[in-house]
Amino acid sequence: MSGDGPLAGRTIVVTRPRAQCAALAAAIAAEGGTPLIFPLLEIAPVSDPRPLAAAAASLASCALAVFISPNAVDHALPAIFAHGPWPAGVLPAAVGPGTVRALAAHGVGPCLVPSARFDSEALLALPELAADRMRGRRVVIFRGDGGRELLADTLRERGATVDCVTCYRRSAPSGGFAPLLAAWREGRLDALAVSSSEALRHLVYGLDDEGRSQLARTPVFVPHARIAENASALGLQRVIPTAAADEGILAALRAYNWPA
Repeated sequence: MSGDGPLAGRTIVVTRPRAQCAALAAAIAAEGGTPLIFPLLEIAPVSDPRPLAAAAASLASCALAVFISPNAVDHALPAIFAHGPWPAGVLPAAVGPGTVRALAAHGVGPCLVPSARFDSEALLALPELAADRMRGRRVVIFRGDGGRELLADTLRERGATVDCVTCYRRSAPSGGFAPLLAAWREGRLDALAVSSSEALRHLVYGLDDEGRSQLARTPVFVPHARIAENASALGLQRVIPTAAADEGILAALRAYNWPA
């Protein structure tokens, strides 16, 4: 229920995958808002677990293990721990703080992570990933299906041997968009928080003409400049870039000049 606070009377759609949406939803509620949980990415295990099992068995031979998302942590670590504790000589790395927290929840850390921007570019800018540190080293990247190849390609250019391991699958929502359309029609959908370009595309291409028209006029809070650029290119008119992660989204929601 909405109550007192800067988000009182506002319904904010939380679109992270279901396993990662609770923290932002709770924070919105704590500020008086009403979170509407509507994951734009559905996460499932890979159909063939053998490549993940093989990577887990050989993890100790790697210098660096990169986890692209909390979902990568949740799907890869059970396979890794089936072979014993985390290998002492392998440095874990993450693109963002949510992934660091997921690793820490399993007792894995300390973890290499960027301190400001949270993306592949920022991770590659860390001195630990410079060419003189990567040359001749073996790296494994745990990730979902698809996604950008920048991290793997750049580390290979720097002389590392890189294995990319798909440990989960992503797909568009399977249940349709009726809950969002109903909320718009009833005048109780005030904003959306969208944390990936892939999720944004699922939203835009999954809605009908009515939904896309509503979306174009609705504030959409995004925690990365690349997502903001994609949102504008897809026709969204009220794109609000925020600082990174849930904390950045929440700060922008609090500071937004909501209409009376």
